[in-house]
Amino acid sequence: MSALADPVVVRPSQGMARVAVTRHAGANTQHLADQVIDEQPVALVYNGVSHVVMMATPLDLEDFALGFSLSEGLLTSLDELRDIEVQAGSLGVSVQLQVSPRAFDRFKDRRRQLAGRTGCGLCGIDSLESFHESLPTASSLVRTRQADPKAVWTTEAISHAFRALPPLQALQAQTGGCHAAAWGLPGQGIALVREDVGRHNALDKLIGALAREGALAPEGLALVSSRASHEMVSKCVRAGIGAMAAISAPTTLGIDLARRSGLRLFGFCRNDSAVEYA
Repeated sequence: MSALADPVVVRPSQGMARVAVTRHAGANTQHLADQVIDEQPVALVYNGVSHVVMMATPLDLEDFALGFSLSEGLLTSLDELRDIEVQAGSLGVSVQLQVSPRAFDRFKDRRRQLAGRTGCGLCGIDSLESFHESLPTASSLVRTRQADPKAVWTTEAISHAFRALPPLQALQAQTGGCHAAAWGLPGQGIALVREDVGRHNALDKLIGALAREGALAPEGLALVSSRASHEMVSKCVRAGIGAMAAISAPTTLGIDLARRSGLRLFGFCRNDSAVEYA
C-alpha cells in the first residue's frame, strides 16, 4: 500500500462560478456578486459506449469516474482500468474510460440507460429478487490485512474528525452548496477530502482517489456530510471500508446492509456524540 502523497490542504477554488445577485434584507437592497457551486452534466463513457449522465461538480472527475465504477461494481479492481480522459465540451463533460475486455463484457451485461440519476440506488433493478441479488459484499479492493475497527474508532475520535472537517471544505466555505466525504485514519485524523454538489458523487470521488493511491484500508473511516442511505453504505461495503460515520440519520436498508456486511455504522455524529447502529 502506498501512502497518500500529502496531508490534507485546502484545494484551489475550482468547481464554482461567480454570479451577480440581488440581496434583499428588509427594506435594503444590494447588488452583489456571489460564489455558486458548479453543477454540470457529466457523462461516463466506457470503451466508447455512454453508460450514465450524472449531475456533478466538474472537479476531481477522474476520481469520480473510477470511484463510481468500483462502487457500482462495473470494475472489480484498478487493474481493469486501462485509461481515463476528461473531455470538456459546450454541452457538459465527458469522461472516457478504457477498460479491459472482461470488464467491458460485464458492463454490456449490466448496461443500464440512465439519465439524470436520482441516487435511489435502484435504477435498472426490475424486480425485488434482482434487488436482493444486487446487494454488495465486501470487495478485494483493500489490503489483505484485517483490522478491527472497534479497536480504533471511538466516539471521541469520530467527533474530533468531524470537528476538523469544516476548515477543509473549501468549496462549502465559499458556496454553501456542496457535500463532503472524508477519509479518516486512526491516530492521524482526516487524511483526504473530496467535495461535490451530490453526496453520492463526493463519496465516489473519495473512493476513486483512495483506490488510485492504493490507500483503501479496513481500519479507515469514511465520514459523510449527509445521511447514511442504502446507496452510501453500499459504496463503502463494495470498497471494503471498515467504518462509516454520517452527520445525519441512517435508513433501515442502510443499517441492515451494514449489519450483514460487517460495516461499523455511526449516525447523528454531532458535537461530542454519535449513535452506533451496526
